[in-house]
Amino acid sequence: MRYALVTGAYGGMGRAAALALRDAGWFVFALDRKTGEPEDRIFPIEADVTDGESLRKAAETVRGITDTLHAVCHFAGIYVLDSLAEMEEEKFTRAFDVNVFGVYRVNREFLPLLRQQSRILITTSELAPLDPLPFTGLYAVTKSALDKYAFSLRMEVQLLGISVSVLRPGAVNTGMLGVSTAELDRFCEKTKLYACNAKRFKAIVNAVEARHIPPEAVAKKALRILRAKHPRYVYAMNRNPLLLLMHLLPKRLQTWAIRLVLK
Repeated sequence: MRYALVTGAYGGMGRAAALALRDAGWFVFALDRKTGEPEDRIFPIEADVTDGESLRKAAETVRGITDTLHAVCHFAGIYVLDSLAEMEEEKFTRAFDVNVFGVYRVNREFLPLLRQQSRILITTSELAPLDPLPFTGLYAVTKSALDKYAFSLRMEVQLLGISVSVLRPGAVNTGMLGVSTAELDRFCEKTKLYACNAKRFKAIVNAVEARHIPPEAVAKKALRILRAKHPRYVYAMNRNPLLLLMHLLPKRLQTWAIRLVLK
């Protein structure tokens, strides 16, 4: 029996990944803040990635069943859309606490259960290697930091025979898209600095997110990464051509184009 820990296991991508792993014969520890009932080879663990104590208890629960994990898959995360000049400090720090520090905490607690040939899969974003767009800056910064963390971790744990890969999906048809739309609506209503710009930006975001893929596609890719004999560091899915084109422009032209469209 192969054992995997999946965080964010009751969200869109995490849930799809947990089911795909279960159907492929794995036993899944499904970790999330709110969980469901136990299922065939899916063992729910209620824990918060921002709470170190709850993660320590989660690790003890896993040890009560097995002393070996073959994979840790990170799907827990939050989306943030706001202006860097206006957002509250709590919102700023929480984004890092969940998207970056949460991954660090989980890996710190569960790494002792990983053995040679085990895998760590970290979901970042297609935005991670790209220049941030306005109002998505904080989300992009946390995912960029997570990308750097993942590479640094890969450099270290390769010495233990453990592989680290990042999965960078574009827009995925999960509850996160609804959160994104709600965040944008709230931002458009509350911003005092960018009222006109925000409405135009909403049209751009809607166009970008219209090109989305189902969470099952991400789960299928995750399973392929875990099965790979020599997994790569980066796997990208559903890259948006407009975002890629924007990134290829010199910084000066990027800022000019954004100003032309949104001002």
